[in-house]
Amino acid sequence: MILSLLFEFIYSQVTFLDLLQSLIFSFAAILIAMTVHEFSHALAAYALGDKTAKADGRLSFNPLHHLDPWGLLLLLLFGFGWAKPVNINYSQLKHRRSGLAITAAAGPLSNLVTAFISVIFIVLAMYIPNYTVWYNLNEFLSYLAMFNISLAVFNLIPIPPLDGSKILGELLPAEARFKYYSIERYSTIILLAIIILFDRLGIFSALQMGVLNVIVRAVAGLFGLITG
Repeated sequence: MILSLLFEFIYSQVTFLDLLQSLIFSFAAILIAMTVHEFSHALAAYALGDKTAKADGRLSFNPLHHLDPWGLLLLLLFGFGWAKPVNINYSQLKHRRSGLAITAAAGPLSNLVTAFISVIFIVLAMYIPNYTVWYNLNEFLSYLAMFNISLAVFNLIPIPPLDGSKILGELLPAEARFKYYSIERYSTIILLAIIILFDRLGIFSALQMGVLNVIVRAVAGLFGLITG
């Protein structure tokens, strides 16, 4: 995302102040998205009986406890990335298989809920009379919605060790699950290939916009019910 703005700045299509504002809003939105994602993993694990994440200090809203430098950089530049994984002791989870799937799903789901709330506030912000305040708030909330959607979409890719693989893996029979998880040794190469391919073909952008459209329609439906 920011990479395209950097090119626009180089070719004088945006000003330095516009670029700086986008960097600040993007960084703040990413910190929130990553913190919400990893905190939700930790909270789900804790609720299901595993105290490991709490002992590691991951049951926290402090972004510094959750950041992964490379994942942060990729998310800032390209719009997809990851945070520092939450350590989970699966033997302590209640109902191990369903517990693992629920814990994995908690991260992406929390990002989608955050994106939904962001869009609600974008709609409410339209009633702000001051144009400058409205514009800046709308800009930040738009970044917040999109980075949360990006983090959710990327982590739902069913390639180990991403969250999507844990959700899918726990639905498989034991033998198939073992073989499926064994591909994690090749995950770096596979994920790199997927990132390059999806980016070149615009698949990530299409998925992000598809999810955004669903959220916008849901918010519009919600406000339609409220206003009658």
